[in-house]
Amino acid sequence: MTRKTVRIAMNGVTGRMGYRQHLVRSLLPIREQGGLDLGDGTVLWPEPLLVGRREHVLKEMAERHGLDPVADVSTDLDAVLADDRVDIYFDAQVTAAREEAIKKAVAAGKHIYTEKPTATGLEGALELARLAEAAGVKHGVVQDKIFLPGLLKLKRLIDGGFFGRILSVRGEFGYWVFEGDWQSAQRPSWNYRSEDGGGIVVDMFPHWEYVLHELFGAVRTVQAQATTHIPTRWDEQGKPYEATADDAAYGVFQLEGGAIAQINSSWAVRVNRDELVEFQVDGTEGSAVAGLRKCRAQHRSATPKPVWNPDLPATESFREQWQEVPDNEEFDNGFKAQWELFLRHVALDEPWRWDLLAGARGVQLAELGLKSSAEGRRLDVPELSL
Repeated sequence: MTRKTVRIAMNGVTGRMGYRQHLVRSLLPIREQGGLDLGDGTVLWPEPLLVGRREHVLKEMAERHGLDPVADVSTDLDAVLADDRVDIYFDAQVTAAREEAIKKAVAAGKHIYTEKPTATGLEGALELARLAEAAGVKHGVVQDKIFLPGLLKLKRLIDGGFFGRILSVRGEFGYWVFEGDWQSAQRPSWNYRSEDGGGIVVDMFPHWEYVLHELFGAVRTVQAQATTHIPTRWDEQGKPYEATADDAAYGVFQLEGGAIAQINSSWAVRVNRDELVEFQVDGTEGSAVAGLRKCRAQHRSATPKPVWNPDLPATESFREQWQEVPDNEEFDNGFKAQWELFLRHVALDEPWRWDLLAGARGVQLAELGLKSSAEGRRLDVPELSL
């Protein structure tokens, strides 16, 4: 086996997602398994270069995970991008800082892999896609949820024709994020300040765009209501601040082919479901409920005939009437699975469709969702092109 090194500049790796999912659960496990076997006698060996503003945190992180605290750490993004040994630029910064950094990386000829949203507005997101195409670099956007076991099982049902004609999709996402006064918040305070790029619409609508697009069809219209349920929160220093961004959004999406999707997203809801996100899909031949890991289904032939009678207590255990969809395969971490596909795309030019234009569709849906909420009307979602 020949080992080929790919140097990856990871900007924003001190953040929750950049650290946990992309470094600890993706690139480091690829190294632990001996690299990525390309199938042609070559093993691709990822070398992370940790980039950020807090040098002492980066050095400690590098030492913790067996990286060089000098050679594998930098606080100078310009110097990193000028280094010919760096092949890929990965961005997990706050959204407001992402656009400019990606532009620099494209100009330096680096391949791009980034978290979403890719920019704070549609024009910026489209510009990134155009610049990357013009530069001839490979580019990808993290779309992790379609690689999760629950949605992979749901995709298996769709591909197998289980549903017949799909009628509707109902999604419930969210959990209670503590305000930060008497219990610390699970999310950073910038998430609740619109001036810092926060808000659940800009955070979650890009996810819903690719989930709906990949599984059920392109989003053709959107009608949304965004709101701020908790107007005051407390930051990391324990100081109260005004929450200027939306913390809940209720969206209705008409999909190509006629199916209707309704997805509720909230950081102000207490969980009374099996998983933090669940999608119920109803079709003429069957229905399914999928979460992050599990998927249950009920076929037309096994559908009971409940009768609504408000004067009598329900005697049926409705959940027990559904069948668990089996794993039938080993599921890897969804972030790691997509990283491996992107690395193969860079190394072998294998097909890849989750690019910066796909990322721009997510930004577009978030932008239109906020506009729909502000204007109180349903809006068309035009098809994008470069």
